[in-house]
Amino acid sequence: MSNVDAQELEKFSQLAHKWWDKDSEFKPLHEINPLRLDFIDGYAALAGKTVLDVGCGGGILAESMAERGASVTGIDLAKKSLKVAQLHSLESGVPVEYRCVAVEDLAAEKPGYYDAVTCMEMLEHVPDPQSIVRSCARLVKPGGTVFFSTLNRNPKAYLLAVVGAEYVLNLLTRGTHDYARFLKPSELSRMARNAGLELLDIRGMSYNPVTGIHKLGSDTDVNYLMACRRID
Repeated sequence: MSNVDAQELEKFSQLAHKWWDKDSEFKPLHEINPLRLDFIDGYAALAGKTVLDVGCGGGILAESMAERGASVTGIDLAKKSLKVAQLHSLESGVPVEYRCVAVEDLAAEKPGYYDAVTCMEMLEHVPDPQSIVRSCARLVKPGGTVFFSTLNRNPKAYLLAVVGAEYVLNLLTRGTHDYARFLKPSELSRMARNAGLELLDIRGMSYNPVTGIHKLGSDTDVNYLMACRRID
């Protein structure tokens, strides 16, 4: 439990009841989820696979991966978010196992257990992202895939993801992100290599505020996705 920011947990706990409200602060997550899902499925071939979603929140990604035929476990330390995820799973009939456990503890419990591990929009909310990356790598089987998504650290990302999204467009609650915790792709790539992961792909996620459309592309200046493979 040492790699936890209590303020971040409390922040998401206060918003837990809004996870499945597509017009709430979580609207951007609902909108980018199809992009994330297709990116993950393209490398992991989800059907029939055992998948772990680290920092699953209310289960948006976890449920969608289960709908693609994966056997999914979602973990989070925000208990209120997990309760929302469990209730939604019961209502939707999409089976997902949810556990309140730190990824470091689960890595000690189930090393090399999962075919794929996802950790999306979480690394920028923890004190020690390298510990998360290392644990994700430990949890996946040799040859398995690990996926991360986070925010780049540069003036453009600050302008769009913090000032624009939180203060101008009000897409996110003010204070959602701490710019100092954003990670450059080079930094995350180094963390992945240090954890025994081979980089497969990096794709940027961009948003057009005029059309309201999100898309994947080569522009990693703000949000980006990373696919890796465990090499040992």
